[in-house]
Amino acid sequence: MFEVKVKIMLKKGISDPEGANTLKALHLLGFDKVTDAKTIRTFDLLIEGTDKNKVKNDVEKMCQRLLTNPVIHNYEIEIEEK
Repeated sequence: MFEVKVKIMLKKGISDPEGANTLKALHLLGFDKVTDAKTIRTFDLLIEGTDKNKVKNDVEKMCQRLLTNPVIHNYEIEIEEK
């Protein structure tokens, strides 16, 4: 059994309106020392299996086919055996 965390973020140069609005709101609330805010989406998956490489390959396929848009997203995969 593996616990997998997929962290998805926008590629450099891609507009992040949610992050920009959050930064603006933080400044309006007086948190002027915050210089940047970015949105990151995270998926926590629990996957049955015994082969870590197979699980990683499957998660890569999930990212490429459903979880991300490869044109605008980068992603990181963390796998921990349970």
